[in-house]
Amino acid sequence: MNKRAIYLLLPGLLFLAAFMLVPITLTIASTFVQDGKLTLEGYLHFFRDGYFNRILLTTLRVSVVTTLVCMLLGYPAAYYISRTSARKKSLLLALSIFPLLTSPVVRSFSWMIILGKKGLINSFLVNTGLVAKPLDILYTPAAMMIGLVHLFLPLIIITLLGVMENLDHELVRAARSLGASPFAAFRKITFPLTVPGLIIGGILVFVGSLTAYTTPALLGGKERVVSTFLYQNAMTLNDWQAASVIAVIMIVITFVVVGLMNAWANRLNPKG
Repeated sequence: MNKRAIYLLLPGLLFLAAFMLVPITLTIASTFVQDGKLTLEGYLHFFRDGYFNRILLTTLRVSVVTTLVCMLLGYPAAYYISRTSARKKSLLLALSIFPLLTSPVVRSFSWMIILGKKGLINSFLVNTGLVAKPLDILYTPAAMMIGLVHLFLPLIIITLLGVMENLDHELVRAARSLGASPFAAFRKITFPLTVPGLIIGGILVFVGSLTAYTTPALLGGKERVVSTFLYQNAMTLNDWQAASVIAVIMIVITFVVVGLMNAWANRLNPKG
């Protein structure tokens, strides 16, 4: 890399260092200091607290299920869009990314209308006699998952679509000409080559679900996740030490999940 390229990178690197790396470093460092002494008491306090452990498990369950559902729904959608004509592809892509153009608050209130006890789903179930009384869907982890899938599904579709459009379809035709069935060609060629897009999309969905605040706060009600618990400690209880510990735990979980998903990608596609 020549010196001119370094000079071009320098302003962006300085900006990231000043407004991202330094604050994150200070936040992490503050969690190990209490009353002027180095200690792990902040972390031990949280992991000994059954209430926090339940919140953490709920958050992980919601994030993992949301990621899996987005993968299962997004992959066939992206595969279909990538194989359509250019005109139809533009229309389907616009419809796919439309939820991203709507405020999360508006989307969440829409789901509140749909999932409430007098909402569209419960009204249909009660009026058709499928259930005797309205179901408790709103203000549950299931409601959060529904809202998060609606929020992040476009991300995984866009990510997969970019990979699938660059896929060499001659490889699939060659496999079919050599006697491979459509499923075998998909399993041995298409899927392994699209794993990077699936992994990147999965990471985006998981991290977004783990850190999302608006959707869980509105659709979860009193059901806490880590992001709403962090907000409660920082803004309501004014306990910034506890909020910093929670933030660091979220950062560590993010790095662990990214590492695991990259390892999975390397195992499925060892040649990169």
